[in-house]
Amino acid sequence: MNILMNKLTIAISSRALFDLSESHKIFEEKGVEAYAKFQYANEDEPLEAGVGFSLVKKILNLSSEKLPIDVILLSSNSAETGLRIFNSIESHQLNITRAVFTRGAKAYPYLKALEVDLFLSADANDVKNALKEGYAAASIFSASHKPNDSKQLRIAFDGDAVIFSDESEQIFQEKGLKAFEKNEQKHAKIPLKAGRFEPFLKVLQQLQSCFPENDNPIRTALVTARSAPSHKRVIHTMRERGIRLDEAFFLGGLDKGKFLAEFGADIFFDDQTKHCQSATDNGIASGHVLDGIKNTDK
Repeated sequence: MNILMNKLTIAISSRALFDLSESHKIFEEKGVEAYAKFQYANEDEPLEAGVGFSLVKKILNLSSEKLPIDVILLSSNSAETGLRIFNSIESHQLNITRAVFTRGAKAYPYLKALEVDLFLSADANDVKNALKEGYAAASIFSASHKPNDSKQLRIAFDGDAVIFSDESEQIFQEKGLKAFEKNEQKHAKIPLKAGRFEPFLKVLQQLQSCFPENDNPIRTALVTARSAPSHKRVIHTMRERGIRLDEAFFLGGLDKGKFLAEFGADIFFDDQTKHCQSATDNGIASGHVLDGIKNTDK
């Protein structure tokens, strides 16, 4: 994790940043040599924006001496095939100057050296391995979305298995709603353990603290399927560990996507496919957090 206060470092894969669907199809159907030839032949043709593009652009636009943000390209391309990606970065005027190209090797082992706070990728296996190593990581949903034109960066999080551990979610999945509610009432004042995204959220809080509350370039939200009375444990947990979110939605099973659209989220992180799909169905980019009991068989 990034040890510098008030600095945010994000690593993103090339397929999360740009639309590489055409070239990736060539790679899967014809192999690495055909893929390389295609990239060489088109290296001066800028790639179209991918699902993570608008988020990265907005994040980079917020970067300043007061709010330092570093976005690093972490790609399984070789440096040669990656030239098209860097040319596209230059064409789109993105301030990304650092990159790691692994030529087919796994990318996630370099997260520690890069001191990454958040890793976004289209490679589910890399995401799962990064989560196992303790990093906030998510698989970008490859669906169309509507970029938010607001200059304010808005990020929304699910609670269980994202900001918090999935200890309560395990009870819900294994024993049902009544057992879950009984457990949460019994442990209402006992904080949940930290999830993979708590450190990333705290970095966002540090950045937010540089600005006045009523004129802040970053806004966060909790969007959870929990409802009363299980909300009490979440509130006590956040209070105990100094977690602050600007908005909180305890939806009790309501469709998350509609609320995310109203909030204007630039991205939403959730451990369940159905909630990520709900977000994308409502024009919101989503990151699937492949962690916890809901992802043990994926």
